[in-house]
Amino acid sequence: MSQKQDNLMVVLDIGSAQTRVLAGEVYDGALRYRGHGVVESAGMRKGLISDLAPAAKAVKAANELAEHTARINIDECAVGVGGPHIRGINTNGGFELGNRMREITREDVRTAVERARAVERPPDREILHLLPRQFILDEQPGIFDPVGMVGARLEVDLHIATCSGSALQSTITCANRAGLEVTEAVLESIAAAEATLSADERELGVCLLDIGAHSSDLAVFFEGAVAHTASIPIGGAHFTNDLAVGLQMPVAQAEELKRQYGHVVVTSIPQLAEIEIHNPNPQSLRLRAIAEILEPRARELLYFVKESLRQGAVVEALGAGCVLTGGGAMMPGMLDVTESQLRVPARTGLPVRLSHMPGELVHPSFATVIGMLLYSHRTRVTRAAEDNSLRAKLRAIFAASF
Repeated sequence: MSQKQDNLMVVLDIGSAQTRVLAGEVYDGALRYRGHGVVESAGMRKGLISDLAPAAKAVKAANELAEHTARINIDECAVGVGGPHIRGINTNGGFELGNRMREITREDVRTAVERARAVERPPDREILHLLPRQFILDEQPGIFDPVGMVGARLEVDLHIATCSGSALQSTITCANRAGLEVTEAVLESIAAAEATLSADERELGVCLLDIGAHSSDLAVFFEGAVAHTASIPIGGAHFTNDLAVGLQMPVAQAEELKRQYGHVVVTSIPQLAEIEIHNPNPQSLRLRAIAEILEPRARELLYFVKESLRQGAVVEALGAGCVLTGGGAMMPGMLDVTESQLRVPARTGLPVRLSHMPGELVHPSFATVIGMLLYSHRTRVTRAAEDNSLRAKLRAIFAASF
């Protein structure tokens, strides 16, 4: 394998069902696929790491697969954070710029954001992202970037995405035990949105619902900015467990049944349709019996989604509807239930295809890792542009002094 490359970017998603490592590289300014590894997760319970040793072993195995396909040594990565411990807060803050109007600098923007982030929160909460919704300059709202504008008072409406400090540390420790240094943490719903949503959808208002194995993370965008983030403690595994209990069969068999014949709209299944199953002896099973178990769980999930949207005051902000991604988004009928519960159009969110990327990765279950790669690339480009701008100003100041 070749040595570490500066243009390499790697992301890690430790999911309840699968652990994924995806490597990309920046080539001629564009991001392209380099390699990936996927293994079955271990040491997970209810969306959180419950046993570090097997979880780290799974991460190491996924990373080794990614190293093999990418033909490079991987020793650092960005990690995804999601699950029922995610909380979002909307806040506001600002300050007077002085007695006279003056030009807004990048430092002024940072000061306004710091004032807005100074809200009381439980000691175990860690801030993942500070996401400005809008800037307000001298009571003029709707400003995306005030740098270079002139005013006397600067305010910011800020969305703060937080997570459990212990959950985040467990993820970092798990990656470290697998030999990986963590460079940044990314909220998984924000990452999934990066790979699936269009600029028009973000502007009109859209809910991104990422249905994982043990939880479903959501992020609402309105007027181009994040307006609400939350997590619902219901995922694809709950559908499987319902089938296992209702049909009195092993979980593995229930999962296979769900994948092959699952549907969450009873009336979409012909009344007389039957299949033969072995449980343990051969017997006939009505397909509607499967849907009769799955549909209530789907409606429960969307009920809690709607309640979360109501609490975030964004129910009426979904002009572009709802986008479903994650493995659970592929269950037949989920779009119909979403549209009937939320009263907005819904579609399945497939991730954008990176250059050289295998077609098998263009699937909702890979939206998070592909989005994390896109997010990391975008933030790297933004930081580089800011650094170059600062260096240019310093050079100008230095030249002017002579």
